[in-house]
Amino acid sequence: MKDDNTTAAGFSHEKIETNNFLMIILILLVIAVGGMVEIVPLFFQKSTTMPLEGVKPYGALQLAGRDIYLREGCYNCHSQMIRPFRAETLRYGHYSVAGEFVYDHPFQWGSKRTGPDLHRVGGKYTDEWHRIHLNNPRDLVPESNMPAYSWLEKKTVNPADMAPRMKALRTVGVPYTDAEIAEAAAEVKGKTEMDALVAYLQVLGKALK
Repeated sequence: MKDDNTTAAGFSHEKIETNNFLMIILILLVIAVGGMVEIVPLFFQKSTTMPLEGVKPYGALQLAGRDIYLREGCYNCHSQMIRPFRAETLRYGHYSVAGEFVYDHPFQWGSKRTGPDLHRVGGKYTDEWHRIHLNNPRDLVPESNMPAYSWLEKKTVNPADMAPRMKALRTVGVPYTDAEIAEAAAEVKGKTEMDALVAYLQVLGKALK
């Protein structure tokens, strides 16, 4: 009779456990198969690949604001993932769904939350509120430990950056039209980085209420 500890491939447990290289290969194989089983089906589910009704690609000014949001590291303290728990939805609103982020490359979901979640911030405050908050957060929230971003009011968006950025996003599936790309430079001309960041914040989470 064969040893009960012998695998179908002819390897004994002892041989696998005492051979570091073989153990590593088998572990990587198991992880790869497990990852594929969990991830691959998501590429074929409409709930994860199709935008929700009302979700549109960012306009040129909003897109510039998103780039500034990433550049300044805002995602280090502010997640855009509202979890499906009562405490979360009572404070922040409807939980996040994949269909809201199909045009985000990369999306801003995460578990880090030093400051409040920003996913549903769009329309919650006025543009002026955001400007004051970005210039000096403690003018509105005395206990805030967020740094000020007053220099954003002094820097303007570079119009020449927008068309290449939108063309790159179009290659990964964001449906920008030729007309939208052609008009991008004019849309951001003369706008400050503060204008752009506020425009981005004001659109977050408005498609799903």
